[in-house]
Amino acid sequence: MGKVGKWRDGKGTLTVVGGDTVPLEIAASYRARRRGLLGRTGVEGAMLITPCSSVHTFRMGFPIDVAYLDRHLTVLHVQTLKPGRLPRPRLRARHVLEAEAGAMAGWGLRPGEQVTMDADVAT
Repeated sequence: MGKVGKWRDGKGTLTVVGGDTVPLEIAASYRARRRGLLGRTGVEGAMLITPCSSVHTFRMGFPIDVAYLDRHLTVLHVQTLKPGRLPRPRLRARHVLEAEAGAMAGWGLRPGEQVTMDADVAT
């Protein structure tokens, strides 16, 4: 799934700037998208929420980094959100990538960068 295909809930791998790989959770169903990272105390790697153009951090237990991606998986905007925030939607965004605060800076993720994602095929 390097480019956008049919997304399903599950796990995968995110490849970021410089070829580093990060564990990925994919939230594609309505139920998984609605839940997101709510009720957790952290996340290993990142979570892709698709389709999605906005998120909130109400009832979140920790600050997160958010990257808005277009349909080609190019980063449009990156920001860090504290719990209890409602940022404005990004109209061109088709996917949102979430990770623990500070992770995306460590990966070198910034606007204009393109990421790739592969879904695990093991059941």
